[in-house]
Amino acid sequence: MNRHQRIFTIIRDYVLIVAGSALVAIAMDIFLVPNKIASGGATGLATVLFHVSNGFLPVGAVILAVNVPLFILGMKVMGRLFLIKSAVSTVLLSVMIDLFEPFAADFTRKYLSDFKSTGIETDLLLLCIFGGVLMGTGIGLVFRAGGTTGGTDIAATLLSRIFQNATIGQILLVIDGIVVLFAAIAFKSFLLALYAIVVIYISTKIIDTILEGVNFAKAVYIITDYPEEIADIILKQLDRGVTAFDGTGMYTRKDKKVLFCVLERTQIPKLKNIVKAHDPKAFIVMNDIREVLGEFNRGKR
Repeated sequence: MNRHQRIFTIIRDYVLIVAGSALVAIAMDIFLVPNKIASGGATGLATVLFHVSNGFLPVGAVILAVNVPLFILGMKVMGRLFLIKSAVSTVLLSVMIDLFEPFAADFTRKYLSDFKSTGIETDLLLLCIFGGVLMGTGIGLVFRAGGTTGGTDIAATLLSRIFQNATIGQILLVIDGIVVLFAAIAFKSFLLALYAIVVIYISTKIIDTILEGVNFAKAVYIITDYPEEIADIILKQLDRGVTAFDGTGMYTRKDKKVLFCVLERTQIPKLKNIVKAHDPKAFIVMNDIREVLGEFNRGKR
């Protein structure tokens, strides 16, 4: 990577961090904090403390206070660049949440007040959906830039070194669960805890989509007695490359070819018809693929 590419990458990463932090701040100020939705982690804990203290403890300040000791503890564990990006994102998020709060409150009064006529359950579900999408998008952008918004991500990494039999994902789930339970007790509402779980689920799915892409392709394995004929038709009619592997059926002890190809989802019905026409007994396995790197058609493979 030359100097210009490095500069472009650095600028792109920090633009993503700023944009991602802003989206999370908007999600918190407009959709989550005013409605007591504590969606796990440091942001969820800050939401609870904000309401319990009747606004005395600002959300952004609490998030920053929670993250400072975590960053200090993580200095020896995390990579230097990762730590810097995460610190920048955390500080930006904390400042933006408290900075945007007056404007978000005014926006809510002007544009979201009409929702009250539909009933609180409908309102909260709708707000949770939009809050989860915005939060997931923001965190996903920060992750794409090589950082985090701090909080439970760093805590889970540190705890994984103590509890080595648990994965980081499992530890994150436990931490978020504790925060949601704490919110349910503090707000005396099990219903709010359920809404928080909805936000966590939606934001997690959005993060996965941003990091891994949407399901647009299928990986297909075909075990058949007619590999040459089927591969030739896939090459010509579907315009997709095919790779053949040697395989042995352990029951029959017979050698067979295993065909592998990557197809668009819209091509799957046609593939099934091709295979069925030439070998009704063929064995087909399909997996979802979120991302394909390299050439994706026959002519360039």
